[in-house]
Amino acid sequence: MPDRRQRRRRAAVIGGAAVAAKKRKDERDAQQQQGAPPPAAAPPQPAQSGGLSDEAIERLKELGKLHEQNVLTDEEFEREKAKLLGL
Repeated sequence: MPDRRQRRRRAAVIGGAAVAAKKRKDERDAQQQQGAPPPAAAPPQPAQSGGLSDEAIERLKELGKLHEQNVLTDEEFEREKAKLLGL
């Protein structure tokens, strides 16, 4: 049986994912009510060394966590990943 700390951690993770999903839904609803198309986010510029910038790497990690928590669908994750990687 999970102990009290494990239950609290699990509740915190689930609650955090729910908050993130609600925020995304509210943003989409607000855009639809305004009739404006969703803004196209420009991908971060790659670092001069030819690799990904630190910002892009952090964004990929964040997207991966959201995908693991089922906040992002497979399609949304792949689309955002392709934007970041410039594919």
